[in-house]
Amino acid sequence: MNTATAKTTTITYDDRTVRQFMIASIVWGIVGMLVGVICATQLSWWQMNGKFLEAVTGGLFKGDGLQYITFGRLRPLHTNAVIFAFVGNMAFAGIYYSTQRLCKARTASDLLSKIHMWGWQLIIVAAAITLPAGLTRGKEYAELIWPINIAVALVWVVFAVNFFWTLAKRNEPSLYVALWFYIATIVTVAMLYIVNHLSIPTSLLHSYPVFGGLQDGLVQWWYGHNAVAFFLTTPILGIMYYFLPKAANRPVYSYRLSIVHFWSLVFIYIWAGPHHLLNTSLPRWLQMLGMLFSLMLWAPSWGGMLNGLLTLRGAWAKLRTDPVIKFFAAGITFYGMATFEGPLLSIRAVNALSHYTDWGIGHVHSGALGWNGFMAAGMFYWLAPRLWKTKLWSTGMANMHFWIGLVGILLYVTAMWTAGITQGLMLGEVAEGGTTLKYEFVETLKAIQLPYILRSVGGTLYLIGFFLCAWNIFMTARSGKASDDTVEVAVPEKAHDRMRLGDALANDPVAYCVAALAMMILWFFLPPHADKAALLLTVILVVKAIRVFKTRGNAWDQWHESLLRNYLPFTLLTFIAVAIGGGVQIVPSLLVNREKNIEGRLQEIYTPLELAGRDIYVAEGCYNCHSQMIRTLMPDVMRYGRAGVKDDFSHLGESLYDHPYQWGSKRTGPDLAREGGGFVQGSDHVRSGKRDNKWHWFHFMNPRWANEDSNMPAYPWLYEQKTDFKSLPAKIAVQRQLGVPFPAWTKDEIDQQAREQGMAIARSLFEGSSPVGYEPIKGESTEALVRHFSESRVVALIAYVQKLGTYREITKEGAPAAVPLDPDSFRNISEKTEALRRGETSANP
Repeated sequence: MNTATAKTTTITYDDRTVRQFMIASIVWGIVGMLVGVICATQLSWWQMNGKFLEAVTGGLFKGDGLQYITFGRLRPLHTNAVIFAFVGNMAFAGIYYSTQRLCKARTASDLLSKIHMWGWQLIIVAAAITLPAGLTRGKEYAELIWPINIAVALVWVVFAVNFFWTLAKRNEPSLYVALWFYIATIVTVAMLYIVNHLSIPTSLLHSYPVFGGLQDGLVQWWYGHNAVAFFLTTPILGIMYYFLPKAANRPVYSYRLSIVHFWSLVFIYIWAGPHHLLNTSLPRWLQMLGMLFSLMLWAPSWGGMLNGLLTLRGAWAKLRTDPVIKFFAAGITFYGMATFEGPLLSIRAVNALSHYTDWGIGHVHSGALGWNGFMAAGMFYWLAPRLWKTKLWSTGMANMHFWIGLVGILLYVTAMWTAGITQGLMLGEVAEGGTTLKYEFVETLKAIQLPYILRSVGGTLYLIGFFLCAWNIFMTARSGKASDDTVEVAVPEKAHDRMRLGDALANDPVAYCVAALAMMILWFFLPPHADKAALLLTVILVVKAIRVFKTRGNAWDQWHESLLRNYLPFTLLTFIAVAIGGGVQIVPSLLVNREKNIEGRLQEIYTPLELAGRDIYVAEGCYNCHSQMIRTLMPDVMRYGRAGVKDDFSHLGESLYDHPYQWGSKRTGPDLAREGGGFVQGSDHVRSGKRDNKWHWFHFMNPRWANEDSNMPAYPWLYEQKTDFKSLPAKIAVQRQLGVPFPAWTKDEIDQQAREQGMAIARSLFEGSSPVGYEPIKGESTEALVRHFSESRVVALIAYVQKLGTYREITKEGAPAAVPLDPDSFRNISEKTEALRRGETSANP
């Protein structure tokens, strides 16, 4: 309740919401990390997919392969729990606490705060139920099904309204640095989430993304990379800028550096997504653009890190005694390490070694556990005594948490570096003679077993440390009493938030930036000679801007200071800064990379049963271990390509109709892009791939049958559960809406085709000289077995796997024509890269 006077007012902050978000973060953090430890052990011991329950339950439960806890289903649960539940709730706690103090105003609406808090927790519970159940969109960090996505968007809008409403009510005219990063977080996450989750439902629990193939991959990593930037980085940077000076009792080292850090980070980060798709069929100009902007990220990232660490100047002695400073200093150091490693991995030559290995996993965890986890712990230890009006229950336990967590994360990251580099080198090593590769894929898995086990140990240590944190915060809360802060603040004259949008935009800094950016973008897209003119104009504009700044620098400073007193124009400029990069990359790709422009290989459409099998593949999370993208690297082509097929890397058109794309980001198992093949002679239903149908039957039943060193789980439920034939007409109708050229089949035709193919594949399994068997059903006739399994999920999945990699050749007369908005087609590229684009030869890394 506020008691207003003429010049001052009394504010009681809403700290209840802060306490709730903090407790939620700790609880979900434990859940997410525990699931992560289970996932890690599953990669070392296949028994952890269900068999271990026999030992745990004393033999009461027997099962080799339990569908709800396979790696493919648990990994999305782990990543979503850590990102959205642990870090998300931690960020909300920090934002709600600091925003009220920085605005000198209570959060605008208690009702909206409650809807945000409990709505977010319900979303997390819904995710925890649906992901193990196999309900997923099949895209990393974007797996939640469409009804939950809508709930996320609505709750995010509630959060945004509450936040900006609080800004509008503030009693502090100028926006402090932390608020800039919160604004960037809110507007950018909304943009990323909505675009990447655009889908058309086929039922209440299933949908297809509107983007397919390369377009889907580009949008996905535009989202995925920037979810790291704007969900895991910018809100935590805002928290750093608020809580670190408070804990160190020192001002931020450099306010000017904060300005440079903010604007350069939010502008550059959004461009870097394509570095997740290097050496693939992604157009070359996008790969180079992603690499260039990733390297540019070194500057703002390290600027922010140095600004944080130098804020501790004069307070380093506190490192010996204050666990809050320890966690903050270590967290910022990990931020610097992760943001050095990220651009390093975006260099194409380095990426050729690191991608599809555990190096990337180590990189992600150094950010998630080192940066986010340690910053969260530091903030919790600083907040808890203030939220419960007491002192920290045990400083010694907090110190123990720090050292156990630090040893755990260092062990984890070191193990993943070792595993990733080892696997990358082994996979690329050519045998003597140069015509074959030296190691089988499974040999690389055996070689990294020790790092895998050390990863589990490191993760367990980190989890134990977090348990100590939870207990310490719980005991701190018990020793005190929950209480909200009440302060008296001055009410300023209302001279802020009066800048018109025209005044914010029609200004020298904005004009020069927009003009230079426009010329730079034209440099990418214009044909030869015209592009050089655009580049020259870019340079002229930059030089002119520098000269103007030297003579009118004070006016630029005043403009920015006035911008900070007007949150809406500031928010609009922030949105423009983050939207440019995404638009430049995505819009041309949506317009150019379409069927009419494809030369060379064009994907064959799926049969109804193959489409059903693909949905099962997605539901089981197979993309978490297997890629469907043979890179343009010679070792990849030698390992996964087909004998006698020249340059058998994955071409752009081969996945054009895949909604969602399934290129993967890590290979715990081999690539599957060439697993399938055409129909066998005399059949329209049974395909002939690298391996026959019976091999896949036994492989899904017991992967150790195929290779005794396999760490893949068994999939016994695929033999018991039926394929959902009834949903196929709706799914195919949606695919047609998305542009996939399915014929206008009737429902009966779709059902008949699916069942006929199922019967044909089942006959290939149970008939012939060496039919397969199925122990739980003994004594049935062959015909009964064929009818039974023709509708089974395992047969649908076999149909899909045997389809992978099939395409038809598209031949066009004459030399390739330049395509508008395709910079590659305009460039005076070398003979080698020209041939690569046409699919006639391979390229080096």
